[in-house]
Amino acid sequence: MGYGPGGYTKSQYAGTLAATLAYFLFTQGDAVGLATFDDRIREYMPPRNRPSYLRRLMPALETTPRGKATDLGAPLLRIAQMLTKRGMIVLVSDLLTSIERLERDLGYLRAGGHDIVLFHILDPTELYFDFDSPALFQDVESGRDLYVDPPAAQKSYRHMLSSHLDSANAICGRLGIDYHLFATDRPFDAALLEFLQHRTRIRKHIRRIHRPGGGRMT
Repeated sequence: MGYGPGGYTKSQYAGTLAATLAYFLFTQGDAVGLATFDDRIREYMPPRNRPSYLRRLMPALETTPRGKATDLGAPLLRIAQMLTKRGMIVLVSDLLTSIERLERDLGYLRAGGHDIVLFHILDPTELYFDFDSPALFQDVESGRDLYVDPPAAQKSYRHMLSSHLDSANAICGRLGIDYHLFATDRPFDAALLEFLQHRTRIRKHIRRIHRPGGGRMT
């Protein structure tokens, strides 16, 4: 998440996006909490709705990532265990993790009945791999250096990335998770608009399935 050759790093973009959504939800009267993680939870702040709490939450979103690996399994399982009440979870991640385990990992949250919105954040260069000349790349998780000729590798890279993105989207569809792919050069108001549209759909769905007296319509 610390990657970003121009403009925002993914971490900075994710933090600003999360801060924007947190502020919006807080002004709507919702309690807002935060969990940051890589291969484990780094910080956890349970949902609250107090002005002083929001001021404490915002600086936590500016923290530079410390871990190198992304392991969704253990952190999401722990978060699912801590959240005993149903609510909305906004997950912001680059999802550079095992696609084979993604359905299981996200399933931990869905098992609790939570409404989940996932913002999948990638840098434009990760999406398009539009480098012009051969370069030395470093695997941030293993530290291994890789010499790559981008024009020769581009087709294979884009094919593998497309497969990864399609799988992530399909998994979210099966789990009933609202999935949004965002590049870090995309305006934040577009993310807020998609989030608001999701909230509107959810509220309409709730009104449709519930009678005023709490009964359920068929």
